[in-house]
Formats: sequence, C-alpha cells, structure tokens
Amino acid sequence: MPMKAQQRTGNAARRSVPGLFLAVGVACLVAATVGGNLALGLVTFGILAVCSLALVLLGRRSETYQGLTAKAPDERFARIGGWAWAGTGIVLTVGNLSAFIGELASGRSGDPYFWFVATAAITYITFVALLSRRT
Repeated sequence: MPMKAQQRTGNAARRSVPGLFLAVGVACLVAATVGGNLALGLVTFGILAVCSLALVLLGRRSETYQGLTAKAPDERFARIGGWAWAGTGIVLTVGNLSAFIGELASGRSGDPYFWFVATAAITYITFVALLSRRT
C-alpha cells in the first residue's frame, strides 16, 4: 500500500475512536434531556468530550496510541490491545455481577444486571469455543 494511503488509513482510525466518544456523548445528552435530566446529560457529554480530546492529543504524540489504532498493529500492540480489552471486560463483568448481587440482596430482581452477566457468560463460553478451534 502506498505511504499516503497508509497514512490516511491510520489518521482515519485515530479520528474514529474520539469521534465515537463524541457521538456517544451526544446520544447520552439527547437521551438524558428527553428523560428530563439535562444536568446529567451535560456532565456525561462533558466527560466523554474530555476523553475524546485526550485521545486526539494522544493520537498526535503517543506511539502506543498510534500503534493501537494502526490498520495492522504489530505483535506488541496487538497484545497490548488484547489485554486492554480483556481488562475492560473483567471490570465490566465484575461490576455488573456486583450490582446484580446487590440488587438481589435488596430484595429486587436484579433484572438489567442479570442480562448483562448472562450475556457476558455466554459470550465468554462462545469465544473460548471459537478461539480454541482457531489456534
């Protein structure tokens, strides 16, 4: 691939992640406003906008961020990205599991958290089964 095309692809990837943060921030702002909680929507949008700005600034200076958002990251960056996603999944699963248990202890059904935990468990088993066939 010509150097210019590689550079455009890398720049697009580096812009798409902060763009996603901003888009989610706008969606949260609109949803919170419709739900009657403008203040929460503004705070959520503000946090996601700051995260987006941080990623834009990282994209200019950080070799790690540039490597993670490359079209074909090398082995080191692929491993870093994989561990980062695994860590994120663990934190989200433990958080949802804790919320589910807390809801049950409070005498409620824990309904939304149950579905997050169940989806995480099914996804984990599915990925283990699929990935064990590939390797």
